[in-house]
Amino acid sequence: MNAIITASDLMDELAGEQPPLLLDVRYQLGGPPGRPAYEAGHLPGAVYVDLEAELAGPAGAAGRHPLPDLSVFAAAMRRAGVRADRRVVAYDGGQGWAAARAWWLLRWAGHPSVRVLDGGLAAWTEQGGPLSTEATAPPEGDFEPRPGALPLLDADGAAALARRGVLLDARAGERYRGEVEPIDPVAGHIPGAVSAPTMENVTPEGRFLPAEWLAERFGELGAAEGTEVGVYCGSGVSAAHQVLALAVAGVPAALYVGSWSEWSADPARPVATGPDRG
Repeated sequence: MNAIITASDLMDELAGEQPPLLLDVRYQLGGPPGRPAYEAGHLPGAVYVDLEAELAGPAGAAGRHPLPDLSVFAAAMRRAGVRADRRVVAYDGGQGWAAARAWWLLRWAGHPSVRVLDGGLAAWTEQGGPLSTEATAPPEGDFEPRPGALPLLDADGAAALARRGVLLDARAGERYRGEVEPIDPVAGHIPGAVSAPTMENVTPEGRFLPAEWLAERFGELGAAEGTEVGVYCGSGVSAAHQVLALAVAGVPAALYVGSWSEWSADPARPVATGPDRG
């Protein structure tokens, strides 16, 4: 099954006999919480999911958005109505990063059918989709996480993969090169990593470019089918979006959830700067 779905196809599925469950994962780094935006208008039947509280653990040595406690994540997903036998579609305000984090976590935890609404809320409204302000209280779900369905990297694993395979850095190029670092204590990148900004995978409206184009782009970066590929970013959110783009292109990839926020917190870990892999 494709990892993304268009607004028009989602409308068709919602009108069918077995509509998917909708998760609203609106989130903005450093911005206001997403719940007020959800309450102001969301896809009918969608349930709000809080990225900071339900899709990540507390910030600390493991990074700004480490894996959530499995019991917390499981309880949140069951409250949202997630069931093993019901398809799930996640969406956000349009950037796609937060929805991709929900997609990755659910897939990693064993859910068989999760997709992201390509273009998010904006694509839905542009297609003429209605919005609702009614609170959604779905029946309790039965989802039980079974981690390991998607590959996961820790810091040592990311370093090793950068040497034997292809480790993609999903952050903006200037952060990779170490020219600026607005968030973390050290600027630069993991030695051996390849710069691959995730925003280059989408149109200005936030919709994924065609799978053929993505496959060509990743192939030029060395990340082709048959190559071991990993991805990191600042804190494991935009990197999930890159893993999603790779899935659209047909290339499986591992996610380093701790990402640069974990890597740079340890002064013993090496740092490379400049345009080269290092």
